Amino acid sequence: MERRLIWQIGIRYLRGKRSLNAVPVLSRISMVAIGVVSAAMIITFSVFNGFDSEVKSLYKAFYPDIRITPAKGKFFPEAAISLADLQKIKGVEGVAPVIEDNALAGDLELSGSANRQKVVTVKGIQNNYFKVNDVTSFIDAGEDSVSETKSDGKLITAVSGRGITLDLGADINNVFSAIMLYYPNPTISNPELDPINAYQSLKLHPSGMFTIGNEFDDKYILAPLAKVQQLFHAEGMYSSIDLKTEPASAKDIQQVLRQKLGSQFVVETRFEQNKTVYMMVAAEKWVTYVILVFVLMIASFNMIGALSMLVIEKKKDIAILMAMGAERTSIRNIFLLEGVLWACIGGLSGLFIGSVISLIQQQFGIIKLQGAFVVDAYPVKVAVTDILMVLVTIIAVGLMAGWYPAQRAAKSAGLNLKST
Repeated sequence: MERRLIWQIGIRYLRGKRSLNAVPVLSRISMVAIGVVSAAMIITFSVFNGFDSEVKSLYKAFYPDIRITPAKGKFFPEAAISLADLQKIKGVEGVAPVIEDNALAGDLELSGSANRQKVVTVKGIQNNYFKVNDVTSFIDAGEDSVSETKSDGKLITAVSGRGITLDLGADINNVFSAIMLYYPNPTISNPELDPINAYQSLKLHPSGMFTIGNEFDDKYILAPLAKVQQLFHAEGMYSSIDLKTEPASAKDIQQVLRQKLGSQFVVETRFEQNKTVYMMVAAEKWVTYVILVFVLMIASFNMIGALSMLVIEKKKDIAILMAMGAERTSIRNIFLLEGVLWACIGGLSGLFIGSVISLIQQQFGIIKLQGAFVVDAYPVKVAVTDILMVLVTIIAVGLMAGWYPAQRAAKSAGLNLKST
């Protein structure tokens, strides 16, 4: 039987009779069910894409394209790696040395019941840090010079997270407002005998404040590199070197650095620095996909029943086609095509509706997020790859749902042929 005739018969069966016959009703119910699940798929995937994009943009603030850290210990000498040589590597757009460790933050004096204390992570940085890591876009309070952490000999300025700033009662608009940092003095072996010198302190004025998320806002303070090195008793030492690279060069640069630096240093891309977070987001998306596929398969059971009823209803048509010389494979292909057509009509309708809803949310942010978050509305990002994946899934489900009724139709055609 010609393919054209198979398509004509399949489309004719798709239209159905304008009667109280149950087959057209059931077929349309199955199309609606598949359409609803398809719309849910594309909306869910778009939301996952939006959150994934937001998470990655947030992590750019404190996780660079490439980070170099010592394989052992917290710090390494400045002379161990030449910053000028790193800058000369093709594809490297910026280099920023960093010294980082935990410290105790509090108000001016750690005494009295009104004092506020908080363990924070202090990053000692230079001004070019803001060109390597995208912190500036999240600084929402402070003067225009807030993006530059500096020291003028009398006033040492810092940039702190919103959570730290508020918890410690600091005021970025008050030049006399300060945060005190305390770090154990490693030269004192018995701090109980020498409590005055047991801790090194550093007084900072928070001239700027960033808001990213609690994970960062309650953790980081950015301060001048030289002053933080003195606080940590680590003059001439770094804890890491952050690199900004061209978008497509990170992997190649990583390989070059690993060859140059050897086993004494660890060179990680942004994905490797946050492998658990990125893998968790991807896993959640795929788990959701599997769940929705199961729902789609359950919805297809109704289509299997409708196609089976269609086979019974079209027994006379099958007999006529066999008498005209049609093969059993052609009969089977008619009902397979019917299953795919039902699935595609429902699926494409769902894809269209889901894509429109997602695009509206993406453009206008109608549905808002409850609670504190860096964005006000649910982030949504429609991806063509997700649309294609859902479409392929729909076709596969249509083929699987139509397989049993199509085999039954072919078997029925064989029985009709024997009876003649």
